[in-house]
Amino acid sequence: MRHARYIYQGRMHEGVLRDGELHDEQGRRVPMEEVVWLPPISPRTVYGLALNFADHAAELHLEKPKEPVLFIKPNASLIGHLAPICYPAGVEYMHYEAELAVIIGRAGRRIRREDAFHHVLGYTIANDVTVRDFVGNMYRPPIRAKGWDTFGPLGPWWVDAADISNPHQLAIRTYVNGDVRQQGNTQDMIFRIDDIIAFLSSFTTLYPGDVILTGTPPGISPVRPGDVIEVEIEGIGRLQNPVVEEGASS
Repeated sequence: MRHARYIYQGRMHEGVLRDGELHDEQGRRVPMEEVVWLPPISPRTVYGLALNFADHAAELHLEKPKEPVLFIKPNASLIGHLAPICYPAGVEYMHYEAELAVIIGRAGRRIRREDAFHHVLGYTIANDVTVRDFVGNMYRPPIRAKGWDTFGPLGPWWVDAADISNPHQLAIRTYVNGDVRQQGNTQDMIFRIDDIIAFLSSFTTLYPGDVILTGTPPGISPVRPGDVIEVEIEGIGRLQNPVVEEGASS
């Protein structure tokens, strides 16, 4: 099942996508072209993982990490499908990062690796937008680089964990203005989802609704105002967001 949060006729709804159509809580069909999409989950914390694909680390001329490299993505950065990403004034290199996002459904601390998937509610698509100008090195958490308002598109919906037979075998693609810029597969993650959950929960409690961004494959490239970014993950869908100049009206 695909679950969505959206605004329709001035009210927020939590609905589902069924047979290609959006429905509200009462099962009534809602025209998708008339809704304002929200992030499909309202997380307590968003954890990001840097350099979790060896080829991505290589394209940045960085060594493959020996343990997960973590950062926090501010909740103020989160936006939904079709919402504009703001390009900060004066920056030189802003890019997309297509990522599988894991949604926690059951709280836990010191979760064993073999129990990790019992704590997963589902999956969605994330675009971990980054300004490379503000990244120093992997030991400096890239909060400024990744934490601007609008730098965390999520959606359009989340998919039940039971509907994804193998989250470690999903194709990932990014399109800019319709052209493929990035391709990869979750099978190439350095640290698997169960590894990440075990590592994170070894020092902090994971709560229902927490979101974990699992890293991006190689293929980053700059985007500019006027571009349209689409992130596609097999079995989930396609997340689309335009890039606009900071301060431009949406």
